Amino acid sequence: MSEDEWWSNWFRRRWPFFSEFGRFDEIYKEMEDLMETEFKQLSSKAPKELIRERTLPDGRRVKQWGPFVYGYSVTIGPDGKPKVKEFGNVKHGTKRGRPRIEIKEQREPLVDILETNGDIKVVAEMPGVEKKNIKLHGSTKTLTISVNTPNRKYFKEVQLPAEVDPSKGRSTYKNGVLDVTMPKKAEEKSAGEPINIE
Repeated sequence: MSEDEWWSNWFRRRWPFFSEFGRFDEIYKEMEDLMETEFKQLSSKAPKELIRERTLPDGRRVKQWGPFVYGYSVTIGPDGKPKVKEFGNVKHGTKRGRPRIEIKEQREPLVDILETNGDIKVVAEMPGVEKKNIKLHGSTKTLTISVNTPNRKYFKEVQLPAEVDPSKGRSTYKNGVLDVTMPKKAEEKSAGEPINIE
């Protein structure tokens, strides 16, 4: 048997594998078309503030979309069950039973809430902003974090797990991480009132 005959027989025995391998170009083209369609739909729903034009060094003008941010964090709660929290400016939902994507100009930062015996600590990741642009507003049950600059917009209303005293809160911002600590409100223990028996 010649070498050419040997290779021909070897290839024929393995033809099913190679015929499927040859479909990769077809599969890749389908994926490319799907991604192009999805990107067109996404860009048509984007707020106008998230579409900018800029000039490259060679003089060409290009459109720039974004930022589009979506993520989630998974933590284990005190009850031992996982808790999933979404963040970013891309929200998934449904409208009339159909999947829908909503894109907001404001991003929702990734936030962690830590509770100790005496304090509630809120840690938020907000890269790319200056301390002077961060606005905090606290109540006994919520903390609102907002930033509104031309380049970055963040907004998050955090529901706190216990009542706090916002007037005694303190915060720091360093390397894109905001750290807010507020003491829990002391529970008022009443000595009680006498009740007359009629």
